[in-house]
Amino acid sequence: MKISTQLKGLPIISISNGQQEGNVQSLIINPEKGFVDFLTLEQEEWQESIQAIPFKKVIGVGEYAVTIESANSIIDLTQIPIASELASKKIAIIDTNVITRKGDLVGKVTEYQIDEETGEIIGLVLEDRESVISSDTVITYGKDIIIVKEEVAVPYSVQEEAVSSNDHLFQGLEVVEREDEASLNGLKEKQRELLLNKQVTKDIYAADGELIAAEGSILTLEDIEKAQNAGPSVVIDLSMSVNA
Repeated sequence: MKISTQLKGLPIISISNGQQEGNVQSLIINPEKGFVDFLTLEQEEWQESIQAIPFKKVIGVGEYAVTIESANSIIDLTQIPIASELASKKIAIIDTNVITRKGDLVGKVTEYQIDEETGEIIGLVLEDRESVISSDTVITYGKDIIIVKEEVAVPYSVQEEAVSSNDHLFQGLEVVEREDEASLNGLKEKQRELLLNKQVTKDIYAADGELIAAEGSILTLEDIEKAQNAGPSVVIDLSMSVNA
């Protein structure tokens, strides 16, 4: 699992020749599907074309780089009507207000989570509630507003303590609507799917000093559930400390 800012600026490396083809500039969202469909490349102001990589052509998204098979995976967005149309919609997600279908304000999105294997948007990180909304509850990704189901609305009073900005990644486990068990369980299940069988790159400890996962170990369901039970900050630490 990645957040969008982890992709921006990454070098794009061609596996066939080992060359850097550019850097990721932005992510183009398909609002109907709720997926990142393209990664655009940084370019000079004088360039008229918009170079991009279809996410389905991405081989991997690691801590250091995005890998593709070859430069042939790079396309000109202006030459493909569907891709050009998506780019013109300018669905940013970040800094977009979230409201329920009945018009209640939920908060503003500061970041969003992505499944780096598929490009699927998994969750939306909110500024005011410092929580994560599962993408399963999103009805519409709009340019100006994101609309979600009514059950997402949670009283702000449920926040009992401040959290660091790094805790945004999995904060939904603490403040997801308590009546919406399906949403909570879905978020936990998605975390398990994305972390299962990944190799841990450092020792992960709970706040009380208990070893959750040892460096070099392969994550099991038991390990992931222990991390989830230990709290969001432990799951965040774990998610940032595994090999893709």
